[in-house]
Amino acid sequence: MASEAVKKILEAESEAERRSAEARARADSIVSEAQQSASINVQKRLSDAKTEIGRLRDENRRRLEEYTEESEKKCADELRELEKTAALNSEKAVEAIISGYFS
Repeated sequence: MASEAVKKILEAESEAERRSAEARARADSIVSEAQQSASINVQKRLSDAKTEIGRLRDENRRRLEEYTEESEKKCADELRELEKTAALNSEKAVEAIISGYFS
């Protein structure tokens, strides 16, 4: 009877160890799957971030080109106005010199 009790205890211990090993294996599997899923999510987010960075760079490049074109146009317009004013002032200066000289 004692040997049967010892046998049952040994069987119970063996079953407990087997179940414990299965539980560890399942836990390891769950952790591994979670790590893989997290890694995939990180890679996807990095990819999305790189795509967004590219989009933002393109948008900023486009805005810079627009700003540059507008600035160059304004500068050209102001330069034309200054050239007109300079030409007009030159004519007035020449006329003033001539009239002062011959008066």
